[in-house]
Amino acid sequence: MSRKRWTLKAVGNEAKLLLIGIPVLLWTLIPVYHMVLFAISPRGTATSGRLWPDSPTFDNFSTVFQQKHFYLDHFWVQLGNSLFIAVAVGAITLFVATTAAFAISRLRVRGGRTVMNMALFTYFIPAAFLAVPMYKTMGNYGLLNSQWALILAMVTIASPYCIWVLKQASDKLPYELDEAARMDGASPLQLFRLVYLPLMVPSLVAVGTYALLLAWNEYLYAFLLLSNDRSVTLAVALGNFLAADDSPWELLMATGIIYALPPAAIYYTFKRYMVGGITAGAVKS
Repeated sequence: MSRKRWTLKAVGNEAKLLLIGIPVLLWTLIPVYHMVLFAISPRGTATSGRLWPDSPTFDNFSTVFQQKHFYLDHFWVQLGNSLFIAVAVGAITLFVATTAAFAISRLRVRGGRTVMNMALFTYFIPAAFLAVPMYKTMGNYGLLNSQWALILAMVTIASPYCIWVLKQASDKLPYELDEAARMDGASPLQLFRLVYLPLMVPSLVAVGTYALLLAWNEYLYAFLLLSNDRSVTLAVALGNFLAADDSPWELLMATGIIYALPPAAIYYTFKRYMVGGITAGAVKS
């Protein structure tokens, strides 16, 4: 009888999960379905209301790749800009966060935790509110319309959280490892390179991927800080499609799918690091 009650309880729990999970799954997939529907529809037929186009086509993707529309004149340049900015933000943020977390957690630099907590307090201010001050600051330093303005802005936004994540992961490492390395004559740099980095790989991949995806998907700061068609990211260029009354929705959605593929591939490649590195730290037995 107890086994039957336990089974009924388990079935009830599964039913509750399905009642929540199925609507969430549909809510997530419906926009993706409409993106694909528009992207494979012939010109002018995407808004016909059909669940599937009568004549699916990949001509829209061909148009994007060959830059055959005036909104797509700099498609490959803008895609390259997005890639360069995202990789630069990921690399610089990773360097800043790794060294800062090492100094705070392992070297125990005086005042390090206070500085980290003060940096985290900046997240109480929405990033959109900081956009105008950031614009003014970049203008004072002559960095407007430079990709480095966006890179520095995104590093500033991403670094506090990344430092905190790496510091929490670093705190879980046995401090006896540091003491043993020092007894063997290891310098702080050797300790960082030979002990700290190898044990922190999952968390390093996690925060690096987080910073890269944050920069890849950024629109507001990219729109404010970059204005030249050959320097903007593809995310900003996609907004130009909405400037006309008769927007080429099929090309917009095809470009959007192309733009969404790299971060999706990156996320699924490093998914286990994203989950394990952020939630569990980098403890190794």
